[in-house]
Amino acid sequence: MAHIKSRKHPVTRTALGAATAATLITGLAMAHPALAGDTTPDAATTTETRNLPGVQVDGTVANDYKVDKVSSPKFTQPLLDTTQTINVISRQLIQEQGASTLTEALRNSPGVGTFYVGENGTTSTGDGIYMRGFDTSTSIFVDGVRDLGSISRDVFNIEQVEVTKGPAGTDNGRTAPTGAINMVSKQAELGSGVTGSVSYGSADRRRATADWNQSIGDSSAFRLNVMGQDSGVPGRDKVENNRWGVAPTLALGLGTATRVYLDYLHVKQNNVPDGGVPTIGLPGYSSPDPKRPQIGEAPMVDSSHFYGTTADHDHVTADMFTALVEHEFSADMALHSTTRWGRTREDYLLTSFMGSAANLLTPNLNDPSTWTLARSNPTFKHQANRIITNQTNLTANFDTGGITHNLSTGIELTQEKATTEGIAALNGTTWPAANLYAPDWDVTGLAYGPTGAYSNAKTNTAAGYVFDTLKFNEHWQLNAGVRLDHYDTDFTSQVQCGARNAPACGNLPLGAVVPGLDTSKSDNLFNWKLGLLYKPAPNGSIYANFAVSAEPPGGATLTLSNAANSADNPNLDPQKARTAEVGAKWELLDHRLLLTGALYRTTVTNDLVQDPVTLLYYQVGKKRVQGVELSAVGKLTDNWAVSAGFTTMDTSVVSGTAVSNDGSSDLAYTPRSAFTSWTTYRLPLGLTIGGGARYAGEMKRGVDGAIGTPSYTEAYWVFDAMASYPVNKSFDLQLNLYNLFDKDYVAAINKSGYRYTPGSPRSAMLTANFRF
Repeated sequence: MAHIKSRKHPVTRTALGAATAATLITGLAMAHPALAGDTTPDAATTTETRNLPGVQVDGTVANDYKVDKVSSPKFTQPLLDTTQTINVISRQLIQEQGASTLTEALRNSPGVGTFYVGENGTTSTGDGIYMRGFDTSTSIFVDGVRDLGSISRDVFNIEQVEVTKGPAGTDNGRTAPTGAINMVSKQAELGSGVTGSVSYGSADRRRATADWNQSIGDSSAFRLNVMGQDSGVPGRDKVENNRWGVAPTLALGLGTATRVYLDYLHVKQNNVPDGGVPTIGLPGYSSPDPKRPQIGEAPMVDSSHFYGTTADHDHVTADMFTALVEHEFSADMALHSTTRWGRTREDYLLTSFMGSAANLLTPNLNDPSTWTLARSNPTFKHQANRIITNQTNLTANFDTGGITHNLSTGIELTQEKATTEGIAALNGTTWPAANLYAPDWDVTGLAYGPTGAYSNAKTNTAAGYVFDTLKFNEHWQLNAGVRLDHYDTDFTSQVQCGARNAPACGNLPLGAVVPGLDTSKSDNLFNWKLGLLYKPAPNGSIYANFAVSAEPPGGATLTLSNAANSADNPNLDPQKARTAEVGAKWELLDHRLLLTGALYRTTVTNDLVQDPVTLLYYQVGKKRVQGVELSAVGKLTDNWAVSAGFTTMDTSVVSGTAVSNDGSSDLAYTPRSAFTSWTTYRLPLGLTIGGGARYAGEMKRGVDGAIGTPSYTEAYWVFDAMASYPVNKSFDLQLNLYNLFDKDYVAAINKSGYRYTPGSPRSAMLTANFRF
């Protein structure tokens, strides 16, 4: 039987080292049939013996960040010949930076981050990610399957993170208009060994991981990844990020034509959430009360202060079971089937605040030490998300006349459920106000419990797609893809009357539970993309690409609304996006360095706009983001590695209501430009030194009725550094230093501008890595 060939530059594995990485990539590559006529001389066949890296280690892992191909079989070409901007963040890069969450890993993709704290009194939880001007937090996938729920995703079981920019609806169905994020899980592989790490750092951060891989016979293996963390947050009082996780996986049939992977992931979080800090004293702040101008002249509060209470909590439990089956019919045809059951449950209380004139009390106007801030917005969340899906994909390579086809086609059947339970303060109870400059979190007074309100949502989706790369000769390729999704959403709710966008109470008492929305929505989504690529040389490509995507009402959270001003109103049409992109990609230095550059423009239509005369809402709004993105990833020399990216984002409301508080046409929570870089150099005796810089430009906040709060955040630079030294072949030490110059900056701001998340001050983390 002919076997599938592995890619030249496999994903670099930190947890198990270089040789095991080769073993894993050989197994993964088997799911992707070789291109017709592929004669790469150094490609390894699946039957080659691979040794575990722990047996032969020189103290550090080779510093290489370049990944040649994304994991999904829907992408039949290497990144060099993919007509789209895709950033792949390797495990090696994540490990060197000491990143432990998806949000931290995404710092390596320019212009992607958690810039938005939340709306008014609420605070975003989990991975609240913005990309190219739009919220992308509900377009996160694990191994190509949508990952639901509000959770801060840990990367202890992740091989690489893939950031696809531009509409991803053809690949994934409903997604944010500007892209999607996919996390690739580790899998069991042939070979035996154990690696792990123990870390301690600022804010009493303690973290440990272990990765055990064990062969079971000639074609089976078991792998177990575990993680535990007990940590504060540098520069923030009381905030905690505590979690533990376990991820066993069993692989059967390794090195054969049929392989089965059985994966389970369990993560439990017990966090103290961060409600942020009042923006009093920040540039652009002024008094919310004209009668008390002294408030606008008050000093900044200490950015470490915590305005919550001992009752604040964020308890999350996530479970995920995956069965992956891969079968090769021949060297040119393979089947890839993924079945997933996943569930995330969250119980959350955050004592939030709004620094309005009514909530800022000044007993002695001339003595700020007497001022207090009302803890008036306890935010509750009690929800569960569940997904059951099967994705079956067939890849085939064949010729028709003088044209070579690399075909990928498949079907996806998915059921998603989201349930929420209403929790609220009881009998008008509240927390006592916090002293503005000396808050105390050990307080009592608030009584809360279930209100009887709830919502249940269920969406069934059936989708079919086909992608084809047509190679006319060694210079010209055409990449095309279409996808059709049919979805049915059922939604029912009970709500408290008198609340925002809720029914009036009439003769009922305020807050009484009344029927909310009971409806269903059914529709089709048709997405497509088309790319033309020219290869002036084997190591380069020039391309043009056009893609469209759509997101239906309730598509982000499965939550429908009867409010006329809500994009989740079931009477509305899907929001649509289209992106045009032209770019070039080049591999240099014997294919060790990948340079990319692209010009892009994304236009989002069917946005809601209110008519100023009739006060009715119509889907006539249009938003746009355009710019350039540049990147360089790979090795400059055998010992010098680099990962860098730069982007500009020129955003605007082309037609419709302004969404930035300063009244401009700019989109909120989007820096005009962003830069990220990381580089390491390996010195003699194995010592590796490195560092990086991140830049985020000025960023505007959303429209709100708040008075006196800042309209924007200032641009900032942050610099980090690291050094690692191999004590022996089984043990090395790594030191990470963050925010070297102790820069004060605003990392994120909420819609009203009352609250912000301060950037982390200078901090450090020491890690001991071991391998056997």
